[in-house]
Parts: sequence; structure tokens; C-alpha cells
Amino acid sequence: MKLNILNRIILLILLSPFNLLFAHGDKNRAIEFPDIPGFKTLVCDLHIHTVFSDGSVWPNIRVMEAEKDHLDVLAITEHLEYQPWKDDIPHPDRNRSYDYANQFAENTDVMVINGSEITRGMPPGHANAIFIKNANKLLVDDPMDAFKEARNQDAFIFWNHPYWIAQSPDAKVILSEMNLELINTGLMDGIEVVNDTTFSDHALQVALDYNLTILGTSDIHDLIDWQYKVPAGGHRPVTLVFATEKTKPALKRALKKGRTVVWFNDKLIGKREHLLPLINASLSISSASYIRNSTVVHTKIKNNSDAPFMLRNQSLFDFYNSTDVVTVPPHGEAILDVRVGEKKRKFELQFEVLNAITAPATHPVIQIEIRPKM
Repeated sequence: MKLNILNRIILLILLSPFNLLFAHGDKNRAIEFPDIPGFKTLVCDLHIHTVFSDGSVWPNIRVMEAEKDHLDVLAITEHLEYQPWKDDIPHPDRNRSYDYANQFAENTDVMVINGSEITRGMPPGHANAIFIKNANKLLVDDPMDAFKEARNQDAFIFWNHPYWIAQSPDAKVILSEMNLELINTGLMDGIEVVNDTTFSDHALQVALDYNLTILGTSDIHDLIDWQYKVPAGGHRPVTLVFATEKTKPALKRALKKGRTVVWFNDKLIGKREHLLPLINASLSISSASYIRNSTVVHTKIKNNSDAPFMLRNQSLFDFYNSTDVVTVPPHGEAILDVRVGEKKRKFELQFEVLNAITAPATHPVIQIEIRPKM
């Protein structure tokens, strides 16, 4: 049977050596976090690229990767202005990548969102507009007009890698007059504090100062497995969005309200009011009882999330079997023998969560109530 050029490209991708890499490391690669009271936790990657801008793979590979990572949402965000492969893959319709990805995602659990990356020098830099209706209308000369058109399409707009050293040599967020205008006039809803393998305390502080939604994305151009060493236990950065349901309107409302936490390099980053419910939903006491003839409580702390929690003891009590720093492994348990001094029907442990961040160099503190068997 004669294959057209599109089918040949897809066939080569599926048969190529890197596809064999997908067969490894799948068992535990699913990104899993619990729901929090009142909301579903949606795992989202809202910044990716394919061959329809400057990426290296076809949109079906992005959907396949998302399936393997158990992503709920994938936003297709090709560069509008930067099109290095257009002579090889001409596509005058800038919605084409989304159309393909949406088609490939049929009969999967991956919800695909249409988006575009407004790609300009500083100011204003790069920004993603997602939930757009027509990417072609964002291709205009004046960058401010591109943002206004995105707003006309009721998009959610966020600032991409604002600390990118190619546009900010000292890796600080440059709050130019134009960028401040975008923020103050409601043309910027969020900001990436994590992009690819980078994190910015300064971007996090800007998010807090200007009440912008906190986001973390892969901005993937090549392969997720290679970039984040997934077969060796790594994971892509994602945004956990707390929505009332898994629909596009509910997702957009949650993003607009800033209900997010970023999962990056085994760390959780977000505003305190969203991060604490996630930690509390992740950790629980599976058992607690007094060791025979003692006032030491044998306690098991269970973790039902992908995050390993590094806990520093802030309690009134110390431990018989551990130092003051305890790690609860992902989807596992940690055992603490707590020295309470005298038998109590209930008591409280308090921990600083070292791998959770609510502001630059600031970690939340949690309380866990223990009711030991007497």
C-alpha cells in the first residue's frame, strides 16, 4: 500500500529507536496526587511544542507521553512567530497542531487545550494564551494587540520563563513598563515559576506580589523521557490544578482563581492556601499504638502521593528511632517511635515540610493528630 508523506512520518516515529524507550519505566511513571476537599486534582502540562513550531516530534507523541504520565490536561502551545520547520512542514493554519493532537487524544483520558505562544523579544517576552478559539488571529504586528486578541477570545494568559537568561542575563524577572501594563490591565493572568529544569524564587515572589496564578511547565521540545530521565525515576514538571470537575470551563475557572500547585523535581510550590490542603490530603496516620511497657508510640505515617515528603520535627516530642528530619516516601510509609513521656489519648506532631515552598525560602508547617491505641 502506498503511504502518503504524513503516514510515512508517523510510521517512522513509531518504529524509531526512541519509541522503544517508552517501554521502560512505565510501571511507576504515572503522576498521581490525591483530590483535596471540594476539588479534583488535575495534572496539567500547559506548555509544549511539536514539529509545528520548533519541537522534534509529531503531536501524537505528545499525546502518547501524556497518556503514559497520566496527565489530565495537555495544552498545545506552538510558537506563533517562530516557525523554523515551516519550509518542511508548511501549515498556514496555526491551529493545525491542536487539531491533530485533539484527534489523537480521542478515546484517551487526556483533555487537549488549544493554545499559542506569543513569541516576542523583551519587552514583553514570551507568553502562552490557552483556551483560544483561533490562533491565526493572534498573528499581528503589535504585541499588545496579540494580548488583546487573546483576551477577546477569553484566553487564560501567562508569562513564560520570565527569568530566561536569553532575555534576562542575570536570570531576574524584568518588570518593564509594558509587562506591568499587561499585569495591571488584566492581560496577564499567571506566571511560570518553573520552566523545564529551571525555578525562580523571583518569579514566585512576583506571583505573590501581583496575585498571579503560579504555574510550572515542561516547555518540552524533544522527548519527555530523555529530558526528565523518566526511566530512571524522574518526572516532568506539571501544574496541579484544583477544579470542581474535569471540564474545560471548570479548569479555566480554577486557573483564573489561582488554585494551583507546581510539582517540580520532587518539590511542591504554591500558595499556602492551596499547598496545605494537598499535603494534608497526601499524609495520614495508618496506625499508632504504644510499645509494650513504654510511653513510646509506634506510629506509621502513610503517603498516597507522588511527592516524597521531607519533614523536620517542630513538635514537643522527639523520636526513639529517628533524627528530627524524616522522609515519607511516595506511596509509602515512614515509621516514627514518638517519645511522649506519659501516656496520652491524643497528641499532635508538628512538622516543617522542607520540600514544599510557599514563598522564597519559606516552608509550610503542618500538624498531624495522633490517637494511639492504649
